[in-house]
Amino acid sequence: MKCEVIHLKDRFPFLGEDGRDPVLQTFLPYNSVEMGRQNQKRPCIVICPGGAYIMCSEREAEVIGVHFLPDGYNVFVLQYSVMPHRFPTQLREVAAVMELIYENADNWNCDTSRIAIMGFSAGGHLAAHYSNAYNCPEVREVFPESKRVNASVLSYPVITADNRYAHLGSFKNVSGKDEVDDSVAEKFSCERLVSDDTPPTFIWHTAPDTCVPVENSLLYAAALSAHKIPFELHIYPFGWHGLGTADEQSNNPLPVKIARNRVWLDDARKWLKLMFSADAD
Repeated sequence: MKCEVIHLKDRFPFLGEDGRDPVLQTFLPYNSVEMGRQNQKRPCIVICPGGAYIMCSEREAEVIGVHFLPDGYNVFVLQYSVMPHRFPTQLREVAAVMELIYENADNWNCDTSRIAIMGFSAGGHLAAHYSNAYNCPEVREVFPESKRVNASVLSYPVITADNRYAHLGSFKNVSGKDEVDDSVAEKFSCERLVSDDTPPTFIWHTAPDTCVPVENSLLYAAALSAHKIPFELHIYPFGWHGLGTADEQSNNPLPVKIARNRVWLDDARKWLKLMFSADAD
């Protein structure tokens, strides 16, 4: 396996302005000649950890990606810029990752028709935001041919700027505004951005989440449904925010009723396999 740490500013110098240093970790399985896989093109998954746009959580990074390696994925973990860096910085950094995947598709054995983005909490907001706004003017200004993802996996995502359900800190941090008003909601509420072009989406959340209320996922699912976008939604009855793998890999030992939530990983893998199969159409 080829593991590499790429500083995006080395390839795209403008991403290093104002002290930024977004980092991409790559986990690229070798295509074994011995097993006749030398020409195999692999699906890709880009992982955006959570952290309220203040940090990038370790429990939602590499430890998540390794679960997708046995399924033949190329895995990319993005440590994106956080505050004081604001929109559109984070979207541009995801777009840069997409550019690298396309540019290195042959060397990295990437199937560019099977690229998923996965995000957790505020990283879920970034994943959903990019899924819907990859071609917004702020991104197209620097990446005129910015690339669409083919599927999204959202884990307890920050979605809505509706004051009843919003994780206000995430929206203040990414927007740079002290007030989460209608202008912020219009630009950053991902349920408002869903269109017929939104990719199929897998979502999971816990019902008693007191940090990012479950209504975030419900509102996004409703928007997907309104636009006839394929989606799968899992709401688990127990558990707190930020469970990551929902097992001992990213938590202290969990009560049985919460550890049950670990099935989300297998469900997401099965769902992606279905979405990326020839039968998906």
